[in-house]
Amino acid sequence: MTMTDVPWESGEWTVPPVSARVDGSDLLVAPRENSDLWQVTSYGFVHDDGHGLLVDLPDGTAVEVSFLADFAEQFDQAGILVRADETHWVKCGVEYADGAPQVGAVVTREVSDWSTAPFPDWHGREVTVRVSRRGDALTVRAKAGGDWQLVRLAPIDPALPWRAGPFCCSPTHGGLEVRFTGFATGPADAALHA
Repeated sequence: MTMTDVPWESGEWTVPPVSARVDGSDLLVAPRENSDLWQVTSYGFVHDDGHGLLVDLPDGTAVEVSFLADFAEQFDQAGILVRADETHWVKCGVEYADGAPQVGAVVTREVSDWSTAPFPDWHGREVTVRVSRRGDALTVRAKAGGDWQLVRLAPIDPALPWRAGPFCCSPTHGGLEVRFTGFATGPADAALHA
């Protein structure tokens, strides 16, 4: 499948981070302390101050984001944010939780849910997350070398104006810096299963 690199400057920030600077071909992003994305469920709070660098995601297209999963503090996270508005979005990638990198997704339609699974051997490695939009669904896959792993098949409202790109948050502390190593778009996956 043919992907086209997206220049970092093509995206628009949902919320500007503390800093974002190009380092060679990479983008280094320092999220704000206490930044997060969440709507109500279980915790009772609303956070809409995570940092997403978004471009349009038309039906039939995909976006891939690569980054170093070099996290050590509770809930440090990075990956792809797919967003229509403050109550309709999906974030997917790696989140450091309970002592290990967790690969998962949060799907938000007015309220958030969270699916996650531990991938301790992905710590410190380059991870690539891929989201394909087709009709009323997003297919989320991830890999750290090797084969793609299916992370989530998530429903979306196809009538909403979806955008997508790299995101990061630092809910519990300041001082995190995330190294993004790739951002590309291309055609959506042709099928859910090989």
